Amino acid sequence: MQDKIICLPKRVQPAQNSSASNVSQAVISTTPLPPPKPSPANPATVEMKGLKTDLDLQQYSFINQMCYERALHWYAKYFPYLVLIHTLVFMLCSNFWFKFPGSSSKIEHFISILGKCFDSPWTTRALSEVSGEDSEEKDNRKNNMSRSNTIQPGPEGSMVNSQSLKSIPEKFVVDKSTAGALDKKEGEQAKALFEKVRKFRLHVEEGDILYAMYVRQTVLKVIKFLIIIAYNSALVSKVQFTVDCNVDIQDMTGYKNFSCNHTMAHLFSKLSFCYLCFVSIYGLTCLYTLYWLFYRSLREYSFEYVRQETGIDDIPDVKNDFAFMLHMIDQYDPLYSKRFAVFLSEVSENKLKQLNLNNEWTPDKLRQKLQTNAHNRLELPLIMLSGLPDTVFEITELQSLKLEIIKNVMIPATIAQLDNLQELSLHQCSVKIHSAALSFLKENLKVLSVKFDDMRELPPWMYGLRNLEELYLVGSLSHDISKNVTLESLRDLKSLKILSIKSNVSKIPQAVVDVSSHLQRMCIHNDGTKLVMLNNLKKMTNLTELELVHCDLERIPHAVFSLLSLQELDLKGNNLKSIEEIMSFQHLRKLTVLKLWYNSITYIPEHIKKLTSLERLFFSHNKVEVLPSHLFLCNKIRYLDLSYNDIRFIPPEIGVLQSLQYFSITCNKVESLPDELYFCKKLKTLKIGKNSLSVLSPKIGNLLFLSYLDIKGNHFEVLPPELGDCRALKRAGLVVEDALFETLPSDVREQMKTE
Repeated sequence: MQDKIICLPKRVQPAQNSSASNVSQAVISTTPLPPPKPSPANPATVEMKGLKTDLDLQQYSFINQMCYERALHWYAKYFPYLVLIHTLVFMLCSNFWFKFPGSSSKIEHFISILGKCFDSPWTTRALSEVSGEDSEEKDNRKNNMSRSNTIQPGPEGSMVNSQSLKSIPEKFVVDKSTAGALDKKEGEQAKALFEKVRKFRLHVEEGDILYAMYVRQTVLKVIKFLIIIAYNSALVSKVQFTVDCNVDIQDMTGYKNFSCNHTMAHLFSKLSFCYLCFVSIYGLTCLYTLYWLFYRSLREYSFEYVRQETGIDDIPDVKNDFAFMLHMIDQYDPLYSKRFAVFLSEVSENKLKQLNLNNEWTPDKLRQKLQTNAHNRLELPLIMLSGLPDTVFEITELQSLKLEIIKNVMIPATIAQLDNLQELSLHQCSVKIHSAALSFLKENLKVLSVKFDDMRELPPWMYGLRNLEELYLVGSLSHDISKNVTLESLRDLKSLKILSIKSNVSKIPQAVVDVSSHLQRMCIHNDGTKLVMLNNLKKMTNLTELELVHCDLERIPHAVFSLLSLQELDLKGNNLKSIEEIMSFQHLRKLTVLKLWYNSITYIPEHIKKLTSLERLFFSHNKVEVLPSHLFLCNKIRYLDLSYNDIRFIPPEIGVLQSLQYFSITCNKVESLPDELYFCKKLKTLKIGKNSLSVLSPKIGNLLFLSYLDIKGNHFEVLPPELGDCRALKRAGLVVEDALFETLPSDVREQMKTE
């Protein structure tokens, strides 16, 4: 419909002629009417006479246009356009956040993830496990929840945040029969969803652009609503059907005053009232939205009711834009939030990982990884897995379980199925254990090895393994080595016989003293940290083996000489320069093995002859130049290692060692070997490589049991044919240059090459 005015000349009284100047708005006319003749009955009325022209139609079209522009009120004239502009503003306010990149990306991504989480088979499975709980347990949880709701009402934020979630259990009950086992593809999809939700939460919780934009656009709509109501209410009366128009064009038409009618005035007047009603309804909705925004804490979202309903206690509360979107989705259906919460739970994620892990590691696949370890036990090593497969506990023949770099290991009660399990190794693993599993390990576990980076990784349950016989600890026990090392008491380890600590301890931990009375072997391997205050060693009366490796010891600790049961002592990698205290070893009647290798010892004192029970002596990697003849008075020695020193001469007294089976002087400066060496007819291993020898005595043929001979790196020109008399010596056991080997007779070479 066209918006027009139609104007006609207006008969005016003389007194009113000068004051008729009302201005209004109108619609354009098409046909001018002739001016009416003045009535003779009213002599005061002025005769209206127009100018005779041939432009009557154009004149009144012009007048209609002039009056439309000058006399018609702007509100009546532009009302439709105002409605259009207001509508566009409202549309912009309502839809801008769906188009703005910073907010639309979050919304679209959230909707995408939400739909996938809602339809995921894993969600149905997780909730079905909840629905399969004992009814008594559910009733107790419901009673506790209702009691907390009635007796202890929380603040507005915590109670109102998830209020709509209360009705979820009534709206949704999972049919457990529909939640079958996930196939591999569905498991991988659910795993990817957990990762997406984690990343989405990490990014979205950092800002509140959605909440801020929604608040601003709602406030803008409320302000717009108030402005529209205010000015429309004031100006709706300006829409009139009759409009007076005073246009000073008397010279053109002969008339000055006109009376016009606005053809759309009646319709615009009714539409404006309807428009006000619709805007009022819209405005009230915006006011309610504004009340909802500020009355409730929309930047915090609590899954309290979901945790109570599902029993998944680790669902975290969220904040900022993440919380705001969850509040928004609750307005549609709170069931979405509940199903979405499954993917915020680490417990749920761990269950999914466990399910996928079980599908990947079948019992047959695990049996293929079985191997025999150093303790001659059947061992299953599992390295860098996402968890511990439940299928492990189906391998009943397993004796040793080695877990390395596996996070969040949970040892279930089903470990009791492994009747033969005796050894457990945990390398950089955080382990939790079921109470029933702990009871099983207390009775059956014999060997425990723990490698850790932080003391917090030490399992607290290890201190109660009463039948444990061997404990190996590898890791840093203290960040500050100057502080006392703290271990919990090992007092309950009544059966502990072997304790090994590879760490950075500055003194023997008090926890070790608790088991000192029944400890048989103790090993302390430091990283070079100086070990002091060794008086506690005296309490270890039953100790048979002691290793103090890389402890920066400058002298042999006097406390060692009190260990009358000691059979083996290892002081490898210390800073020993003098061993004059070695005479005190004569009190250790049972000492058979002495390891003083990798030190800075320059000479061997004559007192060593007092160690008559010595059978194995390790003196390699020192700075010894002269061998005392008294050394060979220890006639029980079977193993003598003097390699990597500065020795130039071997005393002939070496022939006294009739029990000698292993002799090594590799990497010294020896120029000749005494013939008495070949009196040691029990020799099986002889290492004389990398010296300055030029002749190998034919008497070597006396060593009938010789099976390994290293002579490489000397100045030999030929080898004696008597080597053929060493029937146990084969080519694989002869370390020599190939060219030198060719100097042997062909029959000797053939003999050595035969197996």
